Amino acid sequence: MNSLGVFTTYVKSHQLSSYEESTVAWIFSVYVFLCFGCGVYVGPLFDKYGPRWLILAGSSCHVTSIMLLSICTEYWHFMLIFGVLNGVGTSLLFNVSIASVGHWFRRRRGLATGIATTGGVFGGIAFPLTFNPLVDSVGWPWTVRCIGFTSLFCCTLSLPLIAGRLAPRQDAKRGPDFRILKEPAFALTSLSNFLLFFAGFIPLAYIPAYMLSEGLSADFSFQILPIFNAASAVGRVTAGWWGDYIGVFNSNLITILISSISAFAIWLPFGSQTAGIVSFVVIFGLANGNTTSITPVCVGKLCDTQSYGRYYATAYTIGSVGSLIGIPIGGAIIKAAGGSYWGVILLTGVMYALAFVSLWAAKVARVGLQIAVRF
Repeated sequence: MNSLGVFTTYVKSHQLSSYEESTVAWIFSVYVFLCFGCGVYVGPLFDKYGPRWLILAGSSCHVTSIMLLSICTEYWHFMLIFGVLNGVGTSLLFNVSIASVGHWFRRRRGLATGIATTGGVFGGIAFPLTFNPLVDSVGWPWTVRCIGFTSLFCCTLSLPLIAGRLAPRQDAKRGPDFRILKEPAFALTSLSNFLLFFAGFIPLAYIPAYMLSEGLSADFSFQILPIFNAASAVGRVTAGWWGDYIGVFNSNLITILISSISAFAIWLPFGSQTAGIVSFVVIFGLANGNTTSITPVCVGKLCDTQSYGRYYATAYTIGSVGSLIGIPIGGAIIKAAGGSYWGVILLTGVMYALAFVSLWAAKVARVGLQIAVRF
């Protein structure tokens, strides 16, 4: 997921070069949508059956999809294999892994979740750095298969390591439970999640292509995602520790605001320069890392531990709709602007600003207008 920009740029330039940017973007937006959208079913299944069989099913779907991706040539191949099959598999792996952490930690849940989510960051560093050299030496099919074998190894290791602490709940709901949106704080947090998902995947998907359009080298454009992911790793771990001390909502609010400001003050005016784009990617990566690791903990702050899977799944299903439409809308804006990215940059900054307002309102709904309160 953290390497989306690499795959988007390569596929758009090769197998799907005859398609519009916004059309290709639907493949990857469907993938992200299913990653989080299926959580509304994965969460209750986790509450009812525990993690083990769900991790096995997710591993099977994910590894199979990566191996089949190596032979994809048509648009519908990529949509079914990467968008749908891999989206469902990743949803099982991601949602169950995060929910399992929530079972084992309460007081230090922010730090624990931050550490757990850094696994995706390491993949986001390794895959973009090795992608171009592997494609040049062995071609696309075997490059993708190498990634598939790496995923198989990691998924196999995860099977005995991921476990739930609480006994399965036989009364757990199997489907969506949107009745909990009647709680104002949770509804506003879910709205913030939608806005964050809408904006958060736009830089990940388009920064490599943006850099190429600004005349920066292809090698550097692929190296920028590892820089982002390295900064995100630091943000995820330190934010978890920081959030445990100043409050997870407070931590999230600060870094969402930083994300918005960085888009307006750095990416928009200075993104065409090497120093400018690196500065933006580092600052945005640090802030985005906080958001990634702390947002699930914010959801957990609003419910008891045994209901965490249901609340988490509902909030992330709403967020997934943002990811479904955010990337294609970004592509349509780029096309409407004649290939310029200024509209996408403004959209990113505005959506982060709205996410800040929504999450602040959620905090007010729960604790009132107490700015300094730890929450």
